[in-house]
Amino acid sequence: MRVGAIDCGTNSIRLLIADSITEVVDGVEKTVLKDVVREMRIVRLGQGVDATGWLAQEALDRTFGAAREYAQLLKEHDADSVRFVATSATRDAGNRQVFVDGIREILGTEPEVISGDEEAALSFAGAVRAVGYGDGDTLVFDLGGGSTEFVLGDDELGVKASRSVNIGCVRLTERHMLSAPATESQIARVEADTDEALDVARKTVPLQNARRVVAVAGTATTVAAAALGLDRYDSEAINAQSFSVETVQKTARWLASLNRTEREELGYMHPGRVDVIGAGATIYARILTRLNEMTDGAVDSVTVSEHDILDGIALSQL
Repeated sequence: MRVGAIDCGTNSIRLLIADSITEVVDGVEKTVLKDVVREMRIVRLGQGVDATGWLAQEALDRTFGAAREYAQLLKEHDADSVRFVATSATRDAGNRQVFVDGIREILGTEPEVISGDEEAALSFAGAVRAVGYGDGDTLVFDLGGGSTEFVLGDDELGVKASRSVNIGCVRLTERHMLSAPATESQIARVEADTDEALDVARKTVPLQNARRVVAVAGTATTVAAAALGLDRYDSEAINAQSFSVETVQKTARWLASLNRTEREELGYMHPGRVDVIGAGATIYARILTRLNEMTDGAVDSVTVSEHDILDGIALSQL
């Protein structure tokens, strides 16, 4: 079966077309995805949503343009089914019906504006399928443009608890960190918002029980590329790599300290991430710092997965 999955977030819209195949691992049949097409466009759908509560027309136009490209690819590759999922920016927007109607017209598929909890479960499914479970509870967090999902689970019960909170690289850039390099005051405000969001998440998700942490999405993979010293973006080199909390802290500080030109010159830096990586990396490092404290040092590293909600959306159709 060939499936199409589209994840439309606050910062990017991504497409995966994949074939499902069955493999036997340790005597057990397992369904895996084999990529046919994997694409990403930075469209910044969530431009201004935190301040205005509305999707900007230019942001809608960029997103619809990418959707038309994806519609053509889905047609060319003859996908048997397609699922389109929209997340934080669309959930928050007063004019989201304009978005829904436009996507339906372009793709012939009803876009699903999913809850934060469902977003979290899909992210968890995609991430652990790629990097596996550790001993004890695994915490997956998906740091997006407008929201961050925390999901705790294990290989026996799957998802145990999840919570979506309204911090993300676009949202907190627009709120606090409009300059590059970032100032100490801006960093402190982003960290304060992150602390507040973690306190909210802890009410639902026992973060202190985490024994392994997996991070997904563009901020985590970009920080990984920086920590590895890559000349260009290399998803195979990044996937399943682990980094100490200290390494993430140092790398995040360095990225936030760069001006726009310096960030643009980094071979692994996507042009659409240049202005939001300072806030994104600051949130990322703060989450790991707090998790280290909450777990009394049990969480001292993070594993980065290139597979996330997009893979979860594809798997949900099988």
